[in-house]
Amino acid sequence: MAAEYDLLVIGGGINGTGIARDAVGRGASVMLVEMGDLAGATSSASTKLIHGGLRYLEYYEFNLVRKALKEREVLWRAAPHIAWPLRFILPHHKDLRPAWLLRLGLFMYDHLGGRELLPATKTVRLDQAPFSQGLKNLFKKGFEYSDCWVDDARLVVLNARDAADRGAEVLTRTKCISARRDNDVWNVVLKDQDTGEERTVTASVLVNAAGPWVAEMLNGVVGANNTSAVRLVKGSHIIVPRQFEHDRCFIFQNGDGRIIFAIPYEDDFTLIGTTDVDYQDDLGDVRISDDEIAYLCKSASEYLAEAIEPKDVVHTYSGVRPLYDDGAKDAKAATRDYVLELDGGEDKPALLSVFGGKITTYRKLAENVLAKLEPYLPFKRGVWTAYAPLPGGDFRVTEFDHQVDQLVRDYPFVGKQFASRLMRHYGTDARLMLGDAASLDALGPCFGHDLYEVEVKWLIEREWARSADDVLWRRSKLGLRISKEESLRLDAFISDYLADRPGAAA
Repeated sequence: MAAEYDLLVIGGGINGTGIARDAVGRGASVMLVEMGDLAGATSSASTKLIHGGLRYLEYYEFNLVRKALKEREVLWRAAPHIAWPLRFILPHHKDLRPAWLLRLGLFMYDHLGGRELLPATKTVRLDQAPFSQGLKNLFKKGFEYSDCWVDDARLVVLNARDAADRGAEVLTRTKCISARRDNDVWNVVLKDQDTGEERTVTASVLVNAAGPWVAEMLNGVVGANNTSAVRLVKGSHIIVPRQFEHDRCFIFQNGDGRIIFAIPYEDDFTLIGTTDVDYQDDLGDVRISDDEIAYLCKSASEYLAEAIEPKDVVHTYSGVRPLYDDGAKDAKAATRDYVLELDGGEDKPALLSVFGGKITTYRKLAENVLAKLEPYLPFKRGVWTAYAPLPGGDFRVTEFDHQVDQLVRDYPFVGKQFASRLMRHYGTDARLMLGDAASLDALGPCFGHDLYEVEVKWLIEREWARSADDVLWRRSKLGLRISKEESLRLDAFISDYLADRPGAAA
């Protein structure tokens, strides 16, 4: 029997949306289902870096580091609005890794990954301005190197946007409750989480990209009796008031062998993380523990001039990484590389499950998934995503400031700060959002901190937002600045708008 879809992807995180985008761009008919919001779990809880993973060199993960390093500039070029370069400073701690080892690691980091635009490593003085500001005066020397930043949740949404624009059907708040093989197709039962309604669809191929729920999906929903082990590792971050004025990020070594980052965040804050803790609790209620907060505060305070205490924390977030269990003793040593397992094909419809993965390597992961599935899908073209911009990213990496200036020129009422935020979130799509508006009044009511009705409607209609949390913590980070009263007013507006226009998002 003919299936309704060539490919059904379960999971609306970075891996699922990346696979859906790549597959539909090759000519396959695609459906993606996500039981909550896009990037609602692990994919919005990263350290938000496109990086090779300097510390993975110590675990001889050279292939993983090489793959990741090569992707930094590819992703920066594809999304210059939500991704940009950062310079990291690694202070030399005389009681930890020796300077020669750090130099060797950074030399490899510079030369493993096809760096073209990012500047190379150099030695810096930490007892002189500007980098002395914010650090204890114990540290005299450091090493400065390059990686990139990305808005992780927006990266997910833009992959979903591009997939939908190319013809994929993207359903959020839709849970896959069973999937069974029926001759040459999958019969998949889906449940709308809001209405409770169920529907059955058929697909030729199933991809299980459910993140932390990957094993549950295999053994419960699909009934596969899979024996592959998943190691769930929680990573948590804290956000505190800004600790230093310069734009560099710090990477701090700890005595336990781990590292943490201290990164300028949303202009007025510093992001500190992450932890690595084995996790066996409720995946629907992942949150930081008091011990993790204390660990991050203590670790950062070893280096920062001003000690950080738990009372200084203004926000936290946590996510669970679904790592492939390679038997490592410690969570920090478990492999971050991905593993793809294919079941079926030829005489029965194929199922491919994704274990592990990183934000940085999601695009390569998607290519590898589709290489395994190519015999079972009607592709009309080959690999294509390396040179295709994501929505709003159709400008050169060197042109961001120019794009902001042009937006202010054409819409002078928005001002430089508002224009910069719009460009960081939407890129050239900001012009589509603003349309022919000639004043702030034309943007509708303001919900706080330059969040106007026109933007909220865009997020509902074009980006699947369905709640204030979707808007304030995943589509943006305005939750750091908007009051509880403003958030409640936003939630009420979204509810009323959806009631008047059901099914607003495609």
